[in-house]
Amino acid sequence: QVQFVESGGGLVQAGGSLRLSCLVSGTAFSVTPMAWYRQAPGNERELVADISSVGSTYAPFVEGRFTISRDNGRKTVYLQMNSLRPEDTAVYYCSRRYVSGPWGQGTQVTVSS
Repeated sequence: QVQFVESGGGLVQAGGSLRLSCLVSGTAFSVTPMAWYRQAPGNERELVADISSVGSTYAPFVEGRFTISRDNGRKTVYLQMNSLRPEDTAVYYCSRRYVSGPWGQGTQVTVSS
């Protein structure tokens, strides 16, 4: 069964950086498009960035600030987050790009102003 274990979140001041990691198991990782999502309190879960063999795409609200990458040998997908803003505060999840769920526990990112 596919599983996702996210880590790397924390509390950071506005303008700061964090690097999230997601260890994936139970799927053919190297050929699986992956994505990062986030959910803020009271909001729907939203797509942040995705990555596949053809490249990566970003939501407009993170374009130029966040970078998604992957290490197929480590079965890990990363999200480098720079120039963080208070509105980036959310629980961040990774998952397969075109398959809904299952969801890991996520990692909390809190950006103070």
